[in-house]
Formats: sequence, C-alpha cells, structure tokens
Amino acid sequence: MFSVTRLLTADEKDRGRLVRAIRTAASETGVAHAVVEPTLPGSRNGGDILAHLRFADRAQWDCAATRFGGIFEDPAVHHVDGVTYSGTMTVAEPSTPATVYRTLLLRVAPGTSDAVVERFEADLELMPRYVDTITAWQLSRVESAIGTSPWTHVFEQRFVDADGLMGPYLMHPIHWAYVDRWFDPECPDVIVRDRVCHSFCRYA
Repeated sequence: MFSVTRLLTADEKDRGRLVRAIRTAASETGVAHAVVEPTLPGSRNGGDILAHLRFADRAQWDCAATRFGGIFEDPAVHHVDGVTYSGTMTVAEPSTPATVYRTLLLRVAPGTSDAVVERFEADLELMPRYVDTITAWQLSRVESAIGTSPWTHVFEQRFVDADGLMGPYLMHPIHWAYVDRWFDPECPDVIVRDRVCHSFCRYA
C-alpha cells in the first residue's frame, strides 16, 4: 500500500468544510482506506485536521494528487505537514476494536549512521509487544515530505482509546527506558533533534 498523510492547520470556521471535501475526494478517487478527522486534544504540532489516505499504489496517488492538492492549498489552510510512504499495517491478534488513530512524524538527524538508525527503529518496533492498547501499527521510512522538517520516519498506530495512547503507551517503561533516549536532548543517544508532529484523532 502507498500512504499519504497530511496534517492541516486551518481556520476554525472552515474545518468542517475541509473535512467534508477531503472525504468526498477520497470517495471519488477510490482511496482504499481513509481517516479524515479533526485532531483530538493532546496532539502536539499535529494540526487541526488529520488526513490519512491509503492507496493501492503510488500510481493511484499520482492520479489523485491534483484533486487533493486543490483542497490542501485552500486559502483557509495555513500550514501543512505531511509525508508519503509505503508499507502494510500489522494488526494485533486477536484484534480489539480501535477508536483512535495516531501518527508521529519525525526526523532523524542528518549523518546518523545506518546502524544507529536500525537500532532506533528496532526500539520503536518493541512498543506494540508490550502495550496491549495498540491494535495495529506501522513504522515506515518516508519517501517524500512537506512542512516544517524533511521528515524521515512515520510511526502510526491504532489504539483502543485515547487513554490507551496517553497512559499505557506514553507512560510505559518500554517507552521511557528504550524510546525516549532517542528524543531526549540531554541524552547522548539523541538522534531526533527537530520538533515532532504527534497527531491523533477519532478512528471509526
């Protein structure tokens, strides 16, 4: 699958209209799966609208890009952070129904060795083993990026609920013992120095 994620910061009065326009475009362009929702409180640098679109392949996105571009460039939209990437989500077995979708856009510092990047990725991928509120996940390297940073990775998950994200996930020992060190500027292992986009929304 080929995925496109856009985090839109937009005028409050226009957000409903933009959500409806993106949903209509997704339906009319044959998107395989779409999450288009206002972001929930607690998102950080996550925009006001989260649009996550999954296409069968890149060619399908290339055909639809102009249609979505017209929406993302609407005068009511003040800023967009986004990525494109490939891959397939892993779904937990047995799968618990999810109500929250979360995406994390991040940039690994230039010059980081391949070996260190691979260790970082392995630590992120430990999370679903230990956090049972995650029902599906995918860690991917970014193919193209727009916005505040030239994002290098996107880590997305579905959660049983918002509490499962803000509590068991962010506060789990596996998070602060293994994952946080890559983001902490006071830790010698830090490789993510730019701000991140932590965005989540309702998942139906």
